[in-house]
Amino acid sequence: MTEPLLRMKGISKRFPGVLALDNVDFEVGPGEIHALLGENGAGKSTLLKILSGAQKPDAGAITLGGEEISLSHPHDAQLRGIVTIYQEFTLAPNMTICENVFIGREPGAGGFVNWRKMAAETRALTHRIGLDLNPMTLVRDLSVAEQQMVEIARALSMKSRIIVMDEPTSALSASEVEKLVRIVRDLKAQGLSIIFVTHRLEEVMEICDRYTVLRDGKLAGGGAVAETNIDGIIRMMVGREVTALFAHREAPTLGPVVLAVEGLTRRGDAQDPHATVLDDVSLHVRAGEILGLAGLVGAGRTETARAIFGADPFDAGRVTIDGKPVAIRSPQDAIRHGIGLVPEDRKQQALFLSLAIRTNMSVASLGQLERFGIFVDEAKERKLIEEYKRMLNIRMASPEQLVANLSGGNQQKVVLARWLALRPRVLIVDEPTRGIDVGAKVEVHNLLFEMARSGIAVIAISSELPEVLAVSDRIVTLREGRVTGEILRDQADQEKLMAMMTLGASRAA
Repeated sequence: MTEPLLRMKGISKRFPGVLALDNVDFEVGPGEIHALLGENGAGKSTLLKILSGAQKPDAGAITLGGEEISLSHPHDAQLRGIVTIYQEFTLAPNMTICENVFIGREPGAGGFVNWRKMAAETRALTHRIGLDLNPMTLVRDLSVAEQQMVEIARALSMKSRIIVMDEPTSALSASEVEKLVRIVRDLKAQGLSIIFVTHRLEEVMEICDRYTVLRDGKLAGGGAVAETNIDGIIRMMVGREVTALFAHREAPTLGPVVLAVEGLTRRGDAQDPHATVLDDVSLHVRAGEILGLAGLVGAGRTETARAIFGADPFDAGRVTIDGKPVAIRSPQDAIRHGIGLVPEDRKQQALFLSLAIRTNMSVASLGQLERFGIFVDEAKERKLIEEYKRMLNIRMASPEQLVANLSGGNQQKVVLARWLALRPRVLIVDEPTRGIDVGAKVEVHNLLFEMARSGIAVIAISSELPEVLAVSDRIVTLREGRVTGEILRDQADQEKLMAMMTLGASRAA
């Protein structure tokens, strides 16, 4: 390799009770797409926060273009051309594309913004990456993929030399991923270096030049992507053979129907009051069964889950528990009837990031932990937390650690523990392994299997067809808010599911 554009040498970082990085070396060449890989908690996020200037290392040095640099603030990194695009976008939804691209750096003089110049420069940047939209369009009106392209345009406006992309494809459809891959390759052709963080190893094989793997805060290895394969990368990430990674579901013993949904219909939403979100959706799930919901982005999977859980109202249809109709107008009603929901976005919709693991885990069970109807029985709470920490193998320094400081996989386990503590009759899990590593995925899958074995009726929603096939006993497919088919796992494969999701059951047969 030529002289590295970026060299991080001997980087160490310690937090209370945790050595997050231990003497890590990391190099990125000019005009290179470099994958940074590792299990959740391996140290990737800490390394990137140091590179972005959000945190300072306890030891080590950073050189950029052969010059040693000190980054004490994200602005320092941006001035040097190091820009990070985070998994959770940092855009202002009620501002325009051009305002978001140049926020804090608006062209103009004397305190006045030159709107014509800002729009023209934004148009040139978005054209460069194939986003042909009016720069005055509000960001809230854009799709997730379009918002991501606005983030990339903002990075380019800062005259970036290195762009860090953190899980850039986690919320994109297959066609949107293809478009992003083309953009990343174009950026490389223009001489930019890309640090690509992903848990989708097939993307690493497709677009990355080199890779670096962290494990338990240490450098586990790396090299040229062309000289390895997915199995080799996984072995390096988890320190064990690939055959130990795949969860297997034994033939289930199914009980009676616990939850049935009949004719669920919901019309309109805030952005399009004439749209039909759900149209006559009917499904059921038995005790001990894992029902998979599959569909493309916008098919209505999450909307179905939210309607069942009472998070969104519906216009027609009914929900029955054990054959008896129930009125669910709020999540409180759903919880009272034994229904739990692990939402798609754990950070926005499930976790209290500024609070401790203890609070996040026990918050839904406070009724069971009361003493004299007023106080929380701390001994019971400690016992509950210790039980689920052990059962779910949650890696944490202590129950008082902020949940925001856990890895994605451990955060997901905290959310699962919250619902398991309530012993639900039905548990809906929406994208249960989004943004978590291959090893943690298997742990989560095994947890779903264990829940089903204990008699819980599980509904699992996933955008990844291999995951749907791996965990489900039966699969229902949706398209544009309608059920298009149902199939047993033993009779399904990815091709059949894709046909059912796009064409319907009759044309897929």
